[in-house]
Amino acid sequence: MGEKLGNVLVTGGAGYIGSHTAKALARNQYRPVVVDNLSTGHMHNIKWGPFVRGDISDAALVRSILREYEIESVVHFAGSALVAESAKRPLAYFQNNLGGTVTLLQAMLDVGVRDIVFSSTCATYGFPSRVPITEEESQKPINPYGESKLAVERLLRWMGNAGQIRWVALRYFNAAGADPDGELGEEHEHETHLIPLAIAAALGKRDWLQIYGTDYPTPDGTAIRDYIHVTDLASAHIRALEYLKHGNESIAMNLGTGNGVSVREVVSKIQAVSGRLIPTMDAPRRPGDPPVLVASPELARKLLKWEPSHSSLETTIRTAWHWHSIIEDQLSLQVTPSKAIS
Repeated sequence: MGEKLGNVLVTGGAGYIGSHTAKALARNQYRPVVVDNLSTGHMHNIKWGPFVRGDISDAALVRSILREYEIESVVHFAGSALVAESAKRPLAYFQNNLGGTVTLLQAMLDVGVRDIVFSSTCATYGFPSRVPITEEESQKPINPYGESKLAVERLLRWMGNAGQIRWVALRYFNAAGADPDGELGEEHEHETHLIPLAIAAALGKRDWLQIYGTDYPTPDGTAIRDYIHVTDLASAHIRALEYLKHGNESIAMNLGTGNGVSVREVVSKIQAVSGRLIPTMDAPRRPGDPPVLVASPELARKLLKWEPSHSSLETTIRTAWHWHSIIEDQLSLQVTPSKAIS
């Protein structure tokens, strides 16, 4: 894929998407250096490079990491990402997502690191006026999570205009699936995502799966989303780093497949893959859930030469099922108290 970038700082690299990206970086001959406070990430996800336990709000720590490991570029995942929680704790979300990023960017300026790929979200769009959603869609977030991510995008744009940094913001749609090798998967203490919740119900770890909204103006009445495999997300970050390395303009891009799948279609596919029944319970719509969120990924395809290759619903579900039904059970037998690493 071209000239390698050397040492890459991966903030939040012990988390779901961050750990998959660290693995992809290592496989492509980069050296990922992970910084994570382990508030939501997991020590067992750190396998492919140096690790520093700490918070990006610690300016002195971030500067020391950038210098000690001779960091050449940053992939920034660290942040809070629960929509419902953000509505209850807006100040905390802005402190973490925007405030932490301000500290990170200042440290980059201090040390002379210019390139950053930022983990953004389709939540910056709010209720789209049309689908599939292009990057020209108005950004009108409807929750503090999306607003805090948009605030970072705007900061990046202003700093880029000032010639201080070069950036790519990647607006994810619904990240899903697990590492095809079975080494990594999606594990959150407070799970809110459909696929792991449905798999938990299939495994008998939950009594039922709640389906929020069955009266949407969609073919089966349930909400439609664009599921992008986490391995494809990881590969896009590497291509975004190389895009910047080759002097291209700073830009925001969607990451999705362009294909929408309903909640009932996801449940049906998990039942087919697992051979198990998923008990469901219909529930009212959740406030702020649009009927359809589907990306137009054409800009990323054009500029990054990126094509999602793992994101069929079949592959996404099979990799997730493998992780949750086999790997996660093995992991639960090996849990040991984590130790601070510096």
